[in-house]
Amino acid sequence: MAKESMKARERKRQKLVEKYAVKRAALKAAGDYEGLQKLPKNASPVRLHNRCQLTGRPKGYMRQFGISRINFREMALKGLIPGVKKSSW
Repeated sequence: MAKESMKARERKRQKLVEKYAVKRAALKAAGDYEGLQKLPKNASPVRLHNRCQLTGRPKGYMRQFGISRINFREMALKGLIPGVKKSSW
């Protein structure tokens, strides 16, 4: 489980990205790179990192489901994810 401070930091970055998205797009379209530099660092979407919604784990993230590979496997084996079952051939 990730530290609460790391999860909170990521949520804070997400809010900043959403807040400045329109302004960033306008500055980029105008080619005003000095204006872009004056925006907060965390307003850049590049600084976001995908984390598991359940545990906050930063690695092994499955984008399609929004959870880590470990939680995905546990949930799939329990039948909690619709349409997913263990393969066998």
